[in-house]
Amino acid sequence: MGSAEAGDLELLEAWRAGNPEAGNALLRRYFDSLYRFFANKVDDEVDDLIQRTFLALVRHKGSIRDGGSFRAYMFTVARNEFYHHLRSRRRRRDPLDFGTVSLADLGTSPSQFAARRRDQELLLNALRSIPVDLQIALELHYWEGMTTAELAAALEIPHGTAKSTLRRAREQLRRRLSSAAQAHPEIAASLDDLDAWARSIRDAKRRREPT
Repeated sequence: MGSAEAGDLELLEAWRAGNPEAGNALLRRYFDSLYRFFANKVDDEVDDLIQRTFLALVRHKGSIRDGGSFRAYMFTVARNEFYHHLRSRRRRRDPLDFGTVSLADLGTSPSQFAARRRDQELLLNALRSIPVDLQIALELHYWEGMTTAELAAALEIPHGTAKSTLRRAREQLRRRLSSAAQAHPEIAASLDDLDAWARSIRDAKRRREPT
């Protein structure tokens, strides 16, 4: 485990022991990552979900696996908080299958961050049209630079399953974008390098600082 990750774990333990400065340090370090995670999924609940994620990190005394990454653990908590949020706002009580349902199906609205180009806006919309589990896998891989091993930890699935999940996510996203290219031929060139196109979104998101 690198020194940066060791510092994260030490800060978390200090925060759990009652040191608010340690919590503020973690918030400053990971606010942007959590903002990116939530901003393409919900609108005015972004700040609330970030706060709930950090409170859950303190409240739940679960330990990180030996050799594990704080960042992967944090996104596990963030994903669980997000899923709880989606379930709690539904009037229907039938279970949600995040492996098949998309945010477009659920009718959620993203935060009003600005894409710099029309092709980036189309990509964000396409991400929201694939199953939520697949959307999250792609965003963590492209926007947070997670390896398949880190994805496996964050998504709480075996490493082999993380690889196949990422492959299926790319395939579904490419199909959505290929359909969009029929109406928007200007994005055809972007489809040739989907990885670079997806990563271009990271810096297009409006950067915000914690208050």
